[in-house]
Amino acid sequence: MAQDDHSGAELAAADSSHAAPEFAGSTGTAVVPYDAFENPGFEPHRPRVTDQDPRREKRAQRTVYTLFYLSVLGSVWAVAAYMLFPMESNNVDAVRLNNMFIGFGATLALLGIGFGAVHWGKSLMTSAESIDTRHPISTSEATQRGAVEVFRQADEESGFSRRTVIRNSLIGALLAFPLPAVVLFRGFAPQDELPVELLSHTMWKKGTRLALDPSGVAIKASDVTIGSAFHVIPEGLTDLEHGKLEEKAKAAVLLMRLEPDELNQTPERESWSYEGIVAYSKICTHVGCPVALYEQHTHHLLCPCHQSQFDVANHCKVIFGPAKRPLPQLPIAVDDEGYLIAQSDFTEPVGPSFWERN
Repeated sequence: MAQDDHSGAELAAADSSHAAPEFAGSTGTAVVPYDAFENPGFEPHRPRVTDQDPRREKRAQRTVYTLFYLSVLGSVWAVAAYMLFPMESNNVDAVRLNNMFIGFGATLALLGIGFGAVHWGKSLMTSAESIDTRHPISTSEATQRGAVEVFRQADEESGFSRRTVIRNSLIGALLAFPLPAVVLFRGFAPQDELPVELLSHTMWKKGTRLALDPSGVAIKASDVTIGSAFHVIPEGLTDLEHGKLEEKAKAAVLLMRLEPDELNQTPERESWSYEGIVAYSKICTHVGCPVALYEQHTHHLLCPCHQSQFDVANHCKVIFGPAKRPLPQLPIAVDDEGYLIAQSDFTEPVGPSFWERN
């Protein structure tokens, strides 16, 4: 007598009288366990209170469309809060109020749709269990008519066409729900200036000293040793009263020093470095994450977000990852006092590549 290695149940050759037609007369080609059980079938259907009490049904219906209307209200409130509580530069309280009230409206909009849909399905849609028999995939007319019938039955069971108040409130909630996102996305760009033009220029200009981030102390060429890396900002950035974060996000730079003979520079960029010191934008050209990890021995820069890697020794060209273009290089020189200065602004837009498509 054989046993199942996993369950320990005793197995025996199937009797031809119990075998399926295709196995009849082929004793030994199939086995059946002795402890097999019959299909118990469905449990008796238990009607819900909304199925038995019309007043409960009406109450459930009112609850559903009230939740959908609350979702509409939440979407409208999120848009209104965006305008009533504007974010002001360097005002943490304004930012907190803006985030709190917009978040409250968006949360109400999402939860209203979710709770309303779940309550609708639990209390008003048909609750009877059924079996959906799978048939071979076909494109015959009969199959197409069957698909239409399935949709018709689904519409009838859900009450989508019949319960017009619920249907209309759901449509209204779904139409209003994206509005806060549309308004917020528009707010990411300045209202009176073109984003491409703004991102094409930074605080760097001829003669601007390179300063340490975040102290703002100017850097001398003698301070930069072989293998070192500095996080750099333009001198004067820390003194700005407005737009400090925006300017830093565009002008942040990584400063590194290599052996001069390890730099493979093109003729037109030989004057952009100073005794092996090079400066490149810290903003990844993939989606704008900060490139902040420098590997001294390989001279590679790594973006920790999506693993793009750039070769510092070869003008920060991309050697791995999703970035499509090298990091923009900042031309640098040294002034009469030995401080590192910029020769000009970046010669190309910093950040994600899509910003240069104007």
